[in-house]
Amino acid sequence: MKLIIAIVQNKDASKLQAAFVKNNIPETKLSTTGGFLRAGNTTYMIGIKDERVKEVLDIIKNISRTREQYMTPPVNLDGGISDASYPVKVQVGGATVMVLPMDNFYQF
Repeated sequence: MKLIIAIVQNKDASKLQAAFVKNNIPETKLSTTGGFLRAGNTTYMIGIKDERVKEVLDIIKNISRTREQYMTPPVNLDGGISDASYPVKVQVGGATVMVLPMDNFYQF
């Protein structure tokens, strides 16, 4: 058994959850917040048999896409205008996935 922890952007979460249901992949969904952009994310925890790990990873990879968006950095408190005051293009989305060994799995 493996524990898959997948962190995806909220924009991809509903499609991903629908794919999990369609493919009979049990998951637990958590609302999380990213540290860099402080944007909402969704974290899925999935307990799955070893032979289905690739299937789950393929689903996540096909649905969770990277995209570019503009972000305005925090304004300087000294009142000056700097290059950091203008919107910058950043890459968001995709998925961060961790696959961990799981010694035991219980359902009560």
